[in-house]
Amino acid sequence: MIDALIDRIKALGSPIAVGLDTSFDYLPDALKKPCKSLLDAAKAITDFNFAVIDAVKDVVPAVKVQAAYYEMYGVAGLRAFADTLAEAKKRGLIVIADVKRNDIGSTAACYSAAYLGSVTVNGKSFTPFESDFITVNPYLGADGIRPFLDDCKKSDKGIFVLVKTSNPSSGQLQNRVLDDGKTLYRTVGALVGEWGADSVGRHGYSDVGAVVGATHKAEAQTLRAQMPRTFFLIPGYGAQGGSADDLAVCFNKDGLGGVVNSSRGIICAYKTDKFKDADFARAARLAALDMRSDITSALKRAAQDR
Repeated sequence: MIDALIDRIKALGSPIAVGLDTSFDYLPDALKKPCKSLLDAAKAITDFNFAVIDAVKDVVPAVKVQAAYYEMYGVAGLRAFADTLAEAKKRGLIVIADVKRNDIGSTAACYSAAYLGSVTVNGKSFTPFESDFITVNPYLGADGIRPFLDDCKKSDKGIFVLVKTSNPSSGQLQNRVLDDGKTLYRTVGALVGEWGADSVGRHGYSDVGAVVGATHKAEAQTLRAQMPRTFFLIPGYGAQGGSADDLAVCFNKDGLGGVVNSSRGIICAYKTDKFKDADFARAARLAALDMRSDITSALKRAAQDR
């Protein structure tokens, strides 16, 4: 699956993903005002997402859909989540379900079946949530990761493992120095490399990727050198403070190695002065084009400095 993502990145010249982390509060008033129930809110979110997907589908290779923004609206929200994933797939986008799942044994297998594998009912197979990649938490160790790896191989899917996250307090745990002198994030990075060693595709990257935040440049640079075959999902650009020049260290000399996510910077672009004259979908498209230009320019500058 990583080859499919890289193919789309190269075809569009666009190593970015639009984060459909869509809160009801982010919607334009015209969509919000008629809503009187959770069902109405979920329908409005779905309509918003579909319009954004249609606007950016030829600009970006992927969307990242954060499950928490849908779970808070209950069962109706989960329907909006599932419909958003399916619509993005239908429109030819690579779909990353940001669910940060993990557990052990049969429970992890259930999580994996929901997003990466399938479930069977009376001999008929179903895919509950149509995603190409999911985010997973490595804290439980290898036996909490194995079910996801197994389904990746069976279904040609991928995972992004949390390694160095973009939030300010991530260092409380992730930068802890262990008995062997290595930080926890470097130890997890080494495990990710091991877990993905037998799934390297034709572009030289593994289906087992890493989440590495744009807001921690030094750590990202360390991980890039340590993990040359690992593709990074890079949050933290824009609203969280990460710049294009900061995150350029996440990429290899081949100009590949990562996909940069932006959520509010795209889906809330219509609220900014720059795009105030555009409707929300048009504003999202223009913001995605600006982001593409910003990221690709930074990568060119980084390549010249090497």
